[in-house]
Amino acid sequence: MNHLMECDHGTPERISDRLVELEIDGVPVRVPEGISVMRAASEAGVSIPKLCATDRLEAVGACRLCLVEIEGRRGTPASCTTPVEAGMKVRTETPRLARLRRGVMELTISDHPLDCLTCAANGNCELQEMAGRVGLREVRYGADGANHFQSRKDESNPYFTYDPAKCIVCGRCVRACESIQGTFALTMAGRGFASRVAAGTNRSFIESDCVSCGACVAACPTATLMEKSVIEAGQADRVVVTTCAYCGVGCSFRAEVKGNRVVRMTPNKAGGANEGHACVKGRFAWTYATHPDRIVKPMVRASIDEPWREVGWDEALAHAAGEFKRIQARYGKGAVGGLVSSRCTNEEDYLVQKLIRAAFGNNNVDNCARVCHSPTGYGLKQTLGESAGTQTFASVDKADVIVVMGANPTDGHPVVGARLKRRVREGARLIVIDPRAIDMVRSPNVKADFHLKLRPGTNVAVATAMAHVIVTEGLLAEQFIAARCDTESFRHWRDFAARPENSPEATEAVTGVPAADLRGAARLYATGGNAAIFYGLGVTEHSQGSTAVMAIANLAMATANVGREGVGVTPLRGQNNVQGSCDMGSFPTELPGYRHVSDDATRATFERAWGVRLDPEPGLRVPNMLDAAHHGRFKGIYIQGEDIVQSDPNTRHVVEALRNMECVVVQDIFMSETARYAHVFLPGSSFLEKDGTFTNGERRISRVRKVMPPLAGRADWETTMALSEALGYPMRYSHPSEIMDEIAALTPTFEGVSYDLIERQGSVQWPCGGKAPAGTPTMHVDEFVRGKGRFFVTQYIPTDEKVTRRFPLLLTTGRILSQYNVGTQTRRTENVRFCAEDMLEIHPHDADERGIRDGEWVGVESRSGRTALRAAVTDRVQPGVVYTTFHFPESGANVITTDNSDWATNCPEFKVTAVQITAAVDPAEWRTRLDDIAGRPAPPRQRRGR
Repeated sequence: MNHLMECDHGTPERISDRLVELEIDGVPVRVPEGISVMRAASEAGVSIPKLCATDRLEAVGACRLCLVEIEGRRGTPASCTTPVEAGMKVRTETPRLARLRRGVMELTISDHPLDCLTCAANGNCELQEMAGRVGLREVRYGADGANHFQSRKDESNPYFTYDPAKCIVCGRCVRACESIQGTFALTMAGRGFASRVAAGTNRSFIESDCVSCGACVAACPTATLMEKSVIEAGQADRVVVTTCAYCGVGCSFRAEVKGNRVVRMTPNKAGGANEGHACVKGRFAWTYATHPDRIVKPMVRASIDEPWREVGWDEALAHAAGEFKRIQARYGKGAVGGLVSSRCTNEEDYLVQKLIRAAFGNNNVDNCARVCHSPTGYGLKQTLGESAGTQTFASVDKADVIVVMGANPTDGHPVVGARLKRRVREGARLIVIDPRAIDMVRSPNVKADFHLKLRPGTNVAVATAMAHVIVTEGLLAEQFIAARCDTESFRHWRDFAARPENSPEATEAVTGVPAADLRGAARLYATGGNAAIFYGLGVTEHSQGSTAVMAIANLAMATANVGREGVGVTPLRGQNNVQGSCDMGSFPTELPGYRHVSDDATRATFERAWGVRLDPEPGLRVPNMLDAAHHGRFKGIYIQGEDIVQSDPNTRHVVEALRNMECVVVQDIFMSETARYAHVFLPGSSFLEKDGTFTNGERRISRVRKVMPPLAGRADWETTMALSEALGYPMRYSHPSEIMDEIAALTPTFEGVSYDLIERQGSVQWPCGGKAPAGTPTMHVDEFVRGKGRFFVTQYIPTDEKVTRRFPLLLTTGRILSQYNVGTQTRRTENVRFCAEDMLEIHPHDADERGIRDGEWVGVESRSGRTALRAAVTDRVQPGVVYTTFHFPESGANVITTDNSDWATNCPEFKVTAVQITAAVDPAEWRTRLDDIAGRPAPPRQRRGR
């Protein structure tokens, strides 16, 4: 086997407490009951030839290459579909088997091009390997008969080719699309000799329902489905296991490298979060790391109206440090602060918050969780005692009921979305709570039992109405509550939830959800067995985001759906390390490990380690920093890898604040929208250019490993160290592992975490240490982190953002599959072939009222501003609601969002903005206001994306 290929046992693992004893080639073997003969042999070190079998898919026994002999049994059964039995005596190598396998392989090869030396899969081809294994020396058939050698390639997909001439019709790609991804985009067309894989009916891959996850490509044992990057560059010479830098799923990947060039990224079967699956972004959209737009030289300028000047690292760092010192000397130590990046590693995030606290001398530090999941941190901390999800993603395999609330996992977190769909196909019931008909509501072989199509902004009313049903219909888990929860808070909550005004009938006029549907969903959640809740930004990005998170926790505690596998509360985190950046103390109120800066004992621990006195007063949040800049009190900011001009609400307000600052230092890999207002640009490094760790949405800490040298000469952690030294506070680390050692020494939840532990286990989930030396996959098992679970009264308070005659529609926002966050990375990849611009979804009724046709430009205006988007007329959205994404800066989605925010955390209310839509506008005219703010010309019109 090629040394770069992962071990493949042929059929999936089976978990059983019962062991079966059998004999394989004369050697006694003990294996779990239920596994196949093929896998039993493989685990015993005996490799049986195979083509249609792989351990990621259930076996079908199609290729007939894996035949074995079993004593006492007639014929030669396929080892992949034959389960082990006690006392079996299996022979895997006999003259008879060798003859049969050669015959099967000869027939297979008879309709396969013999171009191995020039084939892109040469040296990494299962068919080639198996031909060698069975001793094939000649092919007597097919030379003069019918074949498929002239079949036309499908090159339509930007990332891989489909060459039907090389297809051996094993069906692995079709099965992978069905069982792993759940898209059902591929089928086996034709019969007999005419059989070939097809992406739909007479359609190319790009025109089909294929989502480019790459599962089919990974499953293909030949060069039929092959990455274009491999065709261009050739096979890799080494593999580096690392972690994806896109969403919060935290997929593990094998970066296949040739020299310092990444040839392809393949999902790691041993990855705890993804188990060998991937999405289009992680699998293929990594080429941004070497895009020509990368800035690799430091730059400075005295004014943002002046051109940039390239300088050396020493000059750039000295200039930045000098400006920060000057500002603090003139305006006070609180006049500067910084933002930590949720795309950087834990170690880098830790250093930035350390720099701000130790070198700047204040707590003016924040991160992007402020505008996404800060309500998660607050709400779960208050109720359950820890600011993170309760489960592993794999836990859903034991769920009987799945609730997806305010999340679109098939687009935003596709690997989790695929897993949820698979569990539903296996029989789990599904409740979707979302204003929009996301794919989870209805897709191939998946249909939600309930879709609670609520009005934007009414999450709390819906969750409280569900609580009303559970309380008033006697569905409470009384024993669990009595043993595990705070009695007084429960009584207050129970009495509140039981009030008539919280019933589904009373709230229907507010939420728009039929009372019967809401009652049915509540009953199903409370009585359907193990019930798991997955939620996203559709819950948190509201004026009552924290209240909604607490309402979700209330439901989980009230029904005993927490503290074991198959249940729990899982926030779907948006960025690759947003959990980690929060864990590292990137909040103005908390030091690493979510310990308040005002706590004397905690502060003393860090003061001893860092050798400085720390400010006991909480610092400024991002919105506070921007407000203070407007008033002339905040003058300098160090921004590590965040693009607040595009990601934060009310773009005008953000831009004006940055313009008022005297020193904006941006550390990034591209000239972001925010960097246009910077005075110093420090080149960053991509995830391929550094060592460190990311923490995903299930608290899983995984290694990030350097694949190639930093293009700018420094990893981000090295740049932050150098800036800190220039500020007069030296940091001494030679490797990120030393930074993690310091984190572990100072943070109880990370006490046992080390690179050595991660190396041994593959990953580790915090809390780690003490009673959990290997980590904690499931939290709150015997008791809640806070001791007794605490219920909170969740009174629904309508948002201040209301529809009026002038602004009669509600705008809500989200993501699409092919683009990521503000698009800085994905817009610089071939993913723009799938989507090249943000669109505005509008219901046919609202479109007809305004004379809007599908695909035409429309104006979108709110109290904050206006912009222009192309319309997508669809019944995915309900009447009165419009929807868009924010991946492309020219769309100006956040020009129209308001300053409304969550009462507890200041998380912006991105999901509710009152707007009016105007038909047939000139985008250049409607986007002028944004362009004036940004100080750059209007962008050219973009072609419409598919």
